[in-house]
Order: sequence, then C-alpha cells, then structure tokens
Amino acid sequence: MATTEAPTDRGYGARLVAIEPGGAEYIPLAERHGSPRQLLFTFLAPNMEFATVGVGILGPLVLGLSFWQTFWAIILGVLLGAGTTGVLAAWGPGHGLPQMVISRSAFGFLGNAVPAALNTVLAGVGWFAVNAVSGALALHVLAPSIALPLCLAIVVLIEVGVAFLGHNLVQALNRYAGWVLAVIFIAASIWVLFGVEPGAPSDPIPGAFTIQAAAVFGFAAGWNTFASDYSRYFPPTTPRSRIGAYASAGIALGCIPLMVAGAAVITAGQSVFDPSAFTNVLPWWFGHLTLVAVLGGSVAANAMNLYSGSISFTALGLRLPTRRARAFTSLALGALGAAVSFWALKDAAASYTNFLLIIAYTIGPWLGVVFTDRLLRRGRDFQALLTDPRYVNWAGVIAYLIAAVGSVVLFANQHLYTGLVVRQLPGLGDLTVLVGFLLAAGLYYVLVRVLRPALSTDDFLQTSLTSTTKPGTEEIA
Repeated sequence: MATTEAPTDRGYGARLVAIEPGGAEYIPLAERHGSPRQLLFTFLAPNMEFATVGVGILGPLVLGLSFWQTFWAIILGVLLGAGTTGVLAAWGPGHGLPQMVISRSAFGFLGNAVPAALNTVLAGVGWFAVNAVSGALALHVLAPSIALPLCLAIVVLIEVGVAFLGHNLVQALNRYAGWVLAVIFIAASIWVLFGVEPGAPSDPIPGAFTIQAAAVFGFAAGWNTFASDYSRYFPPTTPRSRIGAYASAGIALGCIPLMVAGAAVITAGQSVFDPSAFTNVLPWWFGHLTLVAVLGGSVAANAMNLYSGSISFTALGLRLPTRRARAFTSLALGALGAAVSFWALKDAAASYTNFLLIIAYTIGPWLGVVFTDRLLRRGRDFQALLTDPRYVNWAGVIAYLIAAVGSVVLFANQHLYTGLVVRQLPGLGDLTVLVGFLLAAGLYYVLVRVLRPALSTDDFLQTSLTSTTKPGTEEIA
C-alpha cells in the first residue's frame, strides 16, 4: 500500500514521557519504530484481568452450560475474534493510520462517523466502565478500609493518566506488565483447573452454546476496531504475516486460559460474579497476589480502551483546535466512563452478557463491510481517499445499518430484546453476529455496483478534475 509522507516530524518518535501529538493523523516515516513482537504483549496484557475470567463464568452461571460446552464455545469465539484482529492489525504499517480512519474507504469520510462514534462510546465509555469496576472491586478486597467509590476513583485516575500521554506509554506499560500478569494469571488458572468437575450437572437454557460463543466473540473481537492503532507506528516494510500472528496470539493466549478458568470456578462450586469467585479457590497469599494482577490488568486494558476511544473520536473528522486533541479527548471520555462506572458498581452478570452481545452485534456487520471493501480494492491505491473530506461511499453506511438493525430485530437473544425468529425458534440461540456479517457483506457487494464509489485514488481524482458529477459516483473499473 502506498504511503503519503507528512511534511514535518512531530517530535514524538519513541519518547515515553511525552504527550502524543494530534490524534488520527498519518504517522510520519521518521517516527516509525517497533517490531511485531511487541503486539504479543500489547494484546496479552489487557486481557489479563477479571473481565476476561468473567466471560467464562457466564457460561455455567448465567446460561447453565457444562464446563465442556463452555470450553468449546470459548475456543470458537476467541479464535474468530483473535483471527480477525490479526488481519486488521496487518493493515496498519502500510497506511500509517488508526483503524477507524482506514475504515473510511468502506464508509466514506462523512459516513465513517457512524462506526467511529459508536466505537468511541463502546470503547471509551462502555469498556472503560467494565474494566474500571473490576479493578475497583479488586482494590477494595485488598484494602477494605478504602470505600469502594474511592477505590474506583483511584483506579480511574491511573488509567486516564496513562491514556492521556498516549501510544508509546500504553505500549511500554503492556510490554512490561504483560510478563508479570501472564505468569500470575496463567498460574492461577492452572491451579483453578485442578478443582474443575467436567461432569458436573448442567441445565442450559435454549440456544445457550451460540449465545456464549457470541459473547466470547464480542469480547475477543472488541479489539478489532483498535487493531491498527497499535501497528501504525511500525515501518511500512514490516512483514504483515508477523503482525497478524503476534496480534492474534496475544489475544488467544490472554483469553483462552482465563476464560476456561472462569468456567472452572463455577463448576467447582463458586456462585458469584466478582473477583472473589476466582480468588476464593486459591490459597490466601495467591488469591491476594491475583487481586493485584486484576488491578494491573484493569489499568492495562483501560489505558488501551481510553486511548483508542479518543482516537476514534478524532477520526470523526472534526476540526479540533489543538495538536493535543486526542489527549484531552481521553480526559473527557475518562470522565464519562467514570460516571458510568459508579452506576455500574451494582451491575449483575446478566448485564455483562448483554454488553458483550451488543459489542458483537456492532462488530459483525462492520467486519462484513470492511472485509468486502478490502476484497474489492485488491491491487488498487486508495491511500489518499482516507484523508480526503470529499470522498463519499454511502454503500458502506447503508449496508452496515440495514445489516445491524435487521440482524438484531430477527436474531438477537438477550435480556434486553429477543429477535422475531428466535422467539419462534429459541434453540437457535444468538446468530446475530453471523447473520449481520453475511448480510452486510452481501449488501455492500451489491450496493458498490449500484452507487459506484471510487475504488482507487486515481479514479477519484480524475472524476473530481474532469467531471461535473459529484465525487464518488464514477464508474468502477
């Protein structure tokens, strides 16, 4: 993929204690650094937290699945979510842009505001609240004399501070914390698995397996819309296969052991949805060490959530007055996330299930549009379209909205809403992600031929210069 060099070096480079300038801009070649191996820890560390364990808890606790049914749902959901993240991360160095800017090729400059705004809310507020609560619960168990709301405030301040400084500090935190968190959590997971009873009685609700698989996918694929945010600083010549492999491995190695352990603690006799369900089956000293790790994982995860949420906001294309727009946006999102976190302190496991499924519902159609768009643009240079405010592609927006709404109306299966088809066939579980992906991909493929958006920079520029028609309506080669 061709790149477009920025006129000046922003003076950021590899500096750690410095505020990353700008937001969603192209990364100059002079500031490119790093290697694919660091993505292993970038995506490993933030998954070393109780929210990951909690996904496994949902299977037997909320849905009534057996240990092995939950296990296979975890494997399916994680592999799909990790694999798609790896594919998307591989696009970063060639474009030098964050994921929500790269997706402008599929949605147009203005239309991309739809998925970018949604990602800002889900990442910068929703995920932030989920992880802040788990960190606060862990801190409160470690220091019960500190009131729970104050624990939450402490956790939020640390997380916002890291995200405020930006990319390099987030990467460094995950690189160094990843080893420590992985050793503690994986050792704790192995300890827990010795107490599992695979043959424990189960009484799953109708369609429980696909509901669990969709929730797992929602968690693992939650990194999809962030993927190239953490690979865009690599040199353009970085092997794409290594980028994809390390990003996927980080998610898979972080999610599978912890989620499986979450399923194990319920089949071993625990019955609550909080960090104590995990630590109660460990020796006292090991349980408290794991709570420290829960706190560390919360910080690592939310630093990324808040950072990428602020990147998504700057990707809306708004004219922001300062080169530190991303940094100050992270403060604003942190404040909103903190407010939601205080409310979420009383959330139940069912609410977490609903949130994971909502994430999956939004990502499935987005992937369908983005992957189909990439397939149609094979061999074409479309780099300049990604930053041109004149570029229009309503095919993506229309396909995304129809597929997202239609799949939810027909196939959603959660406490907030049950789809029309599922009401008649509850054994289907939740097929919203699959239907949304396929419907969005098919609609986009057809609409591109009807609406005829530009598929390459040359086509777009030629039409803009020589035609009186509106840009983005030229013939497809």
